[in-house]
Amino acid sequence: MIPARSGNIISTGSVCSYIGGGETHAYTCSKHAIVGLTKYAAVELGQFRIRVNCLSPYLLATPLANNFARLDHDGLENLANLNSNLKHVTLKAEDVANAALYLESDEGRHVSGHNLLIDGGFSIVYPSTCFSTQNKIENE
Repeated sequence: MIPARSGNIISTGSVCSYIGGGETHAYTCSKHAIVGLTKYAAVELGQFRIRVNCLSPYLLATPLANNFARLDHDGLENLANLNSNLKHVTLKAEDVANAALYLESDEGRHVSGHNLLIDGGFSIVYPSTCFSTQNKIENE
Protein backbone atom coordinates (compact mmCIF):
# COMPACT_ATOMS: atom_id res chain seq x y z
CA MET A 1 0.00 0.00 0.00
CA ILE A 2 2.79 2.42 0.83
CA PRO A 3 4.55 2.02 -2.55
CA ALA A 4 1.17 2.34 -4.32
CA ARG A 5 0.36 5.45 -2.25
CA SER A 6 -3.17 4.15 -1.83
CA GLY A 7 -5.15 1.80 0.36
CA ASN A 8 -7.84 1.26 2.90
CA ILE A 9 -7.57 -0.74 6.12
CA ILE A 10 -10.75 -1.60 8.01
CA SER A 11 -10.60 -3.33 11.38
CA THR A 12 -13.46 -4.77 13.39
CA GLY A 13 -14.06 -3.61 16.92
CA SER A 14 -17.22 -3.69 18.99
CA VAL A 15 -19.60 -1.30 20.68
CA CYS A 16 -17.49 -2.24 23.73
CA SER A 17 -14.73 -0.11 22.19
CA TYR A 18 -16.85 2.92 23.00
CA ILE A 19 -18.51 2.04 26.31
CA GLY A 20 -17.06 0.56 29.47
CA GLY A 21 -18.43 -2.45 31.31
CA GLY A 22 -20.12 -3.99 28.32
CA GLU A 23 -18.14 -7.19 28.48
CA THR A 24 -15.26 -8.77 30.33
CA HIS A 25 -12.29 -6.53 31.02
CA ALA A 26 -10.09 -8.50 28.61
CA TYR A 27 -12.59 -8.21 25.75
CA THR A 28 -13.25 -4.52 26.40
CA CYS A 29 -9.54 -3.71 26.61
CA SER A 30 -8.84 -5.54 23.36
CA LYS A 31 -11.56 -3.59 21.55
CA HIS A 32 -10.31 -0.27 22.93
CA ALA A 33 -6.83 -1.28 21.73
CA ILE A 34 -8.15 -1.86 18.20
CA VAL A 35 -9.57 1.66 18.13
CA GLY A 36 -6.30 3.09 19.45
CA LEU A 37 -4.33 1.22 16.81
CA THR A 38 -6.78 2.40 14.14
CA LYS A 39 -6.26 6.03 15.12
CA TYR A 40 -2.49 5.69 15.33
CA ALA A 41 -2.26 3.88 11.97
CA ALA A 42 -4.49 6.52 10.36
CA VAL A 43 -2.07 9.23 11.50
CA GLU A 44 1.00 7.28 10.41
CA LEU A 45 -0.35 6.13 7.04
CA GLY A 46 -2.33 9.20 6.01
CA GLN A 47 0.73 10.68 4.33
CA PHE A 48 0.59 7.73 1.91
CA ARG A 49 -3.14 8.22 1.15
CA ILE A 50 -3.95 5.10 3.14
CA ARG A 51 -7.14 5.36 5.14
CA VAL A 52 -7.61 3.35 8.34
CA ASN A 53 -11.00 2.92 10.03
CA CYS A 54 -12.78 0.61 12.44
CA LEU A 55 -16.29 -0.86 12.38
CA SER A 56 -17.84 -1.44 15.80
CA PRO A 57 -21.14 -3.30 15.72
CA TYR A 58 -23.45 -3.98 18.63
CA LEU A 59 -24.81 -7.43 19.37
CA LEU A 60 -25.00 -9.39 16.13
CA ALA A 61 -26.62 -12.83 16.12
CA THR A 62 -23.74 -15.04 15.00
CA PRO A 63 -22.97 -18.61 16.10
CA LEU A 64 -20.15 -17.33 18.35
CA ALA A 65 -22.38 -14.72 20.02
CA ASN A 66 -25.22 -17.25 20.36
CA ASN A 67 -22.91 -19.68 22.16
CA PHE A 68 -21.55 -16.96 24.44
CA ALA A 69 -24.99 -15.66 25.41
CA ARG A 70 -26.43 -19.18 25.61
CA LEU A 71 -29.31 -18.07 23.40
CA ASP A 72 -30.50 -19.25 20.02
CA HIS A 73 -30.43 -16.92 17.01
CA ASP A 74 -33.94 -15.52 17.61
CA GLY A 75 -33.34 -15.05 21.35
CA LEU A 76 -30.17 -13.08 20.71
CA GLU A 77 -31.86 -10.92 18.08
CA ASN A 78 -34.73 -10.23 20.49
CA LEU A 79 -32.27 -9.20 23.21
CA ALA A 80 -30.41 -6.92 20.81
CA ASN A 81 -33.67 -5.34 19.65
CA LEU A 82 -34.82 -4.82 23.23
CA ASN A 83 -31.68 -2.82 24.09
CA SER A 84 -31.37 -0.92 20.81
CA ASN A 85 -32.67 2.62 20.59
CA LEU A 86 -33.56 2.11 16.91
CA LYS A 87 -36.73 0.09 17.21
CA HIS A 88 -37.95 -2.54 14.76
CA VAL A 89 -34.61 -2.70 12.94
CA THR A 90 -32.48 -5.79 13.53
CA LEU A 91 -28.74 -5.56 12.98
CA LYS A 92 -27.67 -8.04 10.31
CA ALA A 93 -24.26 -9.03 9.00
CA GLU A 94 -25.20 -7.23 5.77
CA ASP A 95 -25.41 -3.95 7.71
CA VAL A 96 -21.81 -4.33 8.82
CA ALA A 97 -20.80 -5.27 5.27
CA ASN A 98 -22.58 -2.19 3.90
CA ALA A 99 -20.73 0.03 6.37
CA ALA A 100 -17.45 -1.51 5.18
CA LEU A 101 -18.46 -0.85 1.57
CA TYR A 102 -19.10 2.79 2.43
CA LEU A 103 -15.67 3.15 4.04
CA GLU A 104 -14.05 1.49 1.03
CA SER A 105 -15.98 3.56 -1.52
CA ASP A 106 -15.29 6.96 -3.03
CA GLU A 107 -18.09 8.34 -0.83
CA GLY A 108 -15.93 7.57 2.21
CA ARG A 109 -12.70 8.85 0.67
CA HIS A 110 -12.20 11.51 3.34
CA VAL A 111 -13.00 9.32 6.34
CA SER A 112 -9.94 8.09 8.23
CA GLY A 113 -9.22 7.31 11.87
CA HIS A 114 -12.91 6.79 12.57
CA ASN A 115 -14.61 4.22 14.79
CA LEU A 116 -18.00 3.72 13.13
CA LEU A 117 -20.52 2.45 15.68
CA ILE A 118 -23.19 0.25 14.13
CA ASP A 119 -25.38 -0.06 17.19
CA GLY A 120 -28.85 1.33 16.56
CA GLY A 121 -28.18 4.02 19.15
CA PHE A 122 -27.43 1.52 21.93
CA SER A 123 -24.29 3.28 23.10
CA ILE A 124 -26.01 6.63 23.58
CA VAL A 125 -29.05 5.35 25.45
CA TYR A 126 -28.52 2.03 27.22
CA PRO A 127 -24.86 1.50 28.13
CA SER A 128 -25.70 0.28 31.63
CA THR A 129 -28.00 -2.52 30.42
CA CYS A 130 -25.45 -4.44 28.38
CA PHE A 131 -23.89 -7.77 29.32
CA SER A 132 -21.43 -6.94 32.05
CA THR A 133 -19.43 -9.35 34.13
CA GLN A 134 -20.86 -7.65 37.23
CA ASN A 135 -24.44 -8.31 36.10
CA LYS A 136 -23.60 -11.95 35.45
CA ILE A 137 -22.09 -12.34 38.93
CA GLU A 138 -25.04 -10.65 40.64
CA ASN A 139 -27.56 -12.80 38.74
CA GLU A 140 -25.90 -16.14 39.58
